[in-house]
Amino acid sequence: MVAITRRLLTTTFAATGVQALFGRAAFAADTVKFTLVLVNDIYKMGEEKGRGGFARLAGIVASERARSKNVLVFHAGDTLSPSLMSGFDQGAHIVELLNVAKPDVFVPGNHEFDFGEAVYLKRVAEADFPIFAANLRDSKGAMLPKHQDRAIFDFAGIKIGVAGIALAATKKISAENSLLFSPEMDTLAAQTKALRAEGADFIVACTHTPIDMDYEIARSGLVDVLLTGHDHDLRIEYDGKAVMVESGEEGQFITAIDFDAMVVTQDGKRVVSWRPHFRPTDSAEATPDPTALAIVKRYEGELAQQLDVEICKTAVDLDSRTASVRSEETNMGDLIADAIRASTGADVAITNGGGIRANKLYPAGSLITRRDILTELPFGNSTALVEITGADIVAALENGLSQVENRQGRFPQVSGMVVTYDPRQPAGSRVVSVTIDGKPLDKLARYKVGSNDFMVKGGDGYTALGRGKVLIGGTDGKLLANEVMVYVKRLGEVDLRTQGRVTAL
Repeated sequence: MVAITRRLLTTTFAATGVQALFGRAAFAADTVKFTLVLVNDIYKMGEEKGRGGFARLAGIVASERARSKNVLVFHAGDTLSPSLMSGFDQGAHIVELLNVAKPDVFVPGNHEFDFGEAVYLKRVAEADFPIFAANLRDSKGAMLPKHQDRAIFDFAGIKIGVAGIALAATKKISAENSLLFSPEMDTLAAQTKALRAEGADFIVACTHTPIDMDYEIARSGLVDVLLTGHDHDLRIEYDGKAVMVESGEEGQFITAIDFDAMVVTQDGKRVVSWRPHFRPTDSAEATPDPTALAIVKRYEGELAQQLDVEICKTAVDLDSRTASVRSEETNMGDLIADAIRASTGADVAITNGGGIRANKLYPAGSLITRRDILTELPFGNSTALVEITGADIVAALENGLSQVENRQGRFPQVSGMVVTYDPRQPAGSRVVSVTIDGKPLDKLARYKVGSNDFMVKGGDGYTALGRGKVLIGGTDGKLLANEVMVYVKRLGEVDLRTQGRVTAL
């Protein structure tokens, strides 16, 4: 989603308003200019179609630092995973690239913990930038190494207080860990109170939080500026009281906010007035940083070598032919659905045949490489997990089988269930029976269903998957291709034949 919301009335908080509030004395004060720069949710090291990636991000950061000495660069999290390269080095290349761009404030997102606690701490140890997460502690309640709760930055007498807040739901949607995540709002209230007591004139919260909490924070009166991540939106909002910004995803756009601020004394109290100016920068217009670009090219070369590594052998013919995956159960479809179910811990899994793209028959005895899996799953989809009723599962299957005669991409490849259908019946009335774990599906019961983010968002007509509770959403899941690679490597040998999971009468 790309949406920029501007409240023009409030972004033109003009001199007349300041004069009315503070009188002429306000204009005798010196104006201090400073800039806050935000990036969030950037996973892919290289650019795509001339936009995004770490080299262009580093170029923008360098340009902003050259433009003014009063600059703070924020990263609102989600970067160590998921990407193809992170599947091999667990995000080490990302830290090396961020050490070039060097944020002043980095707040960990939920994907920083995809490889577990030990890997997260290892990556933090390699980072040459500070980690802010006031609501994150180790299992004993102690602060983690190289972490801090808050800081105050002084720009020509303007004291900018900064607090970082991680996503409390991380423990539910990322790898198992013993870390403690405190509630976001309670922690933020305590941190902003402490910052004010320590002399902060202006409060900035950098958070990795979903949009509903973003609005709660922005409207709470606790902060002047909220810099956030997690939803992948490009958002700029200002209501005259608080600024809220998110910079999309993949470094495609980087948002800079220029502030004009003044400090005056009114009734014996120190008061700061400020006005924001927003500059969303299209990274396509940026000059890539040469150091970061060299690192990207080196890792892309390593990635190419990694993709040609053999990860398993198939003991049977493995079928991903387009005509097959869009009209009938195939063992490649079964394999991918099994991998989704294993990755998400679902009761059952459904994936769309149209997402399987290599159009290939691998003869028995073939060696399967990582590149083969990436060729099969090229779209960059993430794993997803929803909790829906049995009736919704039937509705999803009806959608998947509704155009089987036309070999549409929605045909369901499944795991954990057996589906019988009658293609002679009209679309929407074709499912004859569904069994799960050997028992008839209960339309009133609730099941955990693994899938991919495209389908959970309603792709290929799978709106039924979005009717229940989303347990792992599009911004929380892991890269599907990586999860299939992990799964087949664990198998070592694929000896999977079709099992009558989807059968036509």
